[in-house]
Amino acid sequence: MTDESSTPTAAERTPEPLQSEAAVLAEARLRSRRAFIGLGLAGLAGIGGWGWLVSRPQDSGIAKPLRRVLDFNARLSSAYYKETRLAPEFARSRARNPRINGKVGLKSELDPVAWRLRVQDFATGNTQEFTLEDIKALPKIEMTTELKCIEGWSTVVHWGGARLSDFLARYPLAARPGTPQARAAYVGMRTPDDAYYVGLDMPSALHPQTLLCYEMNGMPLTAGHGAPLRLVTPLKYGTKHLKRIGTIAFSDTRPKDYWAEMGYDWDSGH
Repeated sequence: MTDESSTPTAAERTPEPLQSEAAVLAEARLRSRRAFIGLGLAGLAGIGGWGWLVSRPQDSGIAKPLRRVLDFNARLSSAYYKETRLAPEFARSRARNPRINGKVGLKSELDPVAWRLRVQDFATGNTQEFTLEDIKALPKIEMTTELKCIEGWSTVVHWGGARLSDFLARYPLAARPGTPQARAAYVGMRTPDDAYYVGLDMPSALHPQTLLCYEMNGMPLTAGHGAPLRLVTPLKYGTKHLKRIGTIAFSDTRPKDYWAEMGYDWDSGH
């Protein structure tokens, strides 16, 4: 004897009555209204949060809470920094010309003959001038590294120039008065028209891959790429690679930095 199931088959089930078109539309309107209200509340919360954020006191061009986040990132980058940590180098065959990105500080006509690098002595405040030939008289360093942009693109480039550390060893303009072995804490650099400016902590400035660069891919720099002399420091994003260096100064306080004032990380390490 077998037991027969008392559960009706699919064919025996009575289909549920279909909702009328009016009922379906009413339900759809109700759900849409709920979704709209939910999105509206989320949007209001976001607007309220943004309103609170932008109402905070400013610190170096942006709201203090954002600046604290960027400063925290900078502390992490500084803790990670080591003089022995080098940016990867690549085969020279991989080098390409990077795009010309950013023309702030490059709008005036360049006269390479009249150009001078003006460096302020930290101890005396006096300014000393250097020609491109003075820079070329220092040991030439060549390296093939990756230029990384904060926009997300990167290009492998072959650079040629003098180490900033060699320049400061030959010309001890960053030395403290009475203690030549000690240097200022920071380096500030500007274009000749003062329109673009960057700051570096001294350990980054003395890094063996930080160059006063006058060649790119075996050729003299073009005006668009920072002729006659630019900064290259491959452990930093390209915002720090100041083109057409005009002046260098030293300080114990953090120098102004163009993109940091726009809300970016002052350290700009990667």
